[in-house]
Amino acid sequence: MKVMIRRSEKGLSAYVPKKDLEEPIVETERDTLWGGSVKLKNGWTLILPDMPADTRLPITVNAKKLGEEE
Repeated sequence: MKVMIRRSEKGLSAYVPKKDLEEPIVETERDTLWGGSVKLKNGWTLILPDMPADTRLPITVNAKKLGEEE
């Protein structure tokens, strides 16, 4: 799914256009963010693609959602 990752004064957030959903990122698997999983405040876990650590935000990426139990 397409996900926009952006940084605001409150921290990192993920916006999913198809769901019109924006949630804060509350946990990251890796310090560099990319190539690992992130957990959103609503409980979703997304796998982000492997990208350079200095990738500029905001950016739209293809992410995979884990656990389809909604």
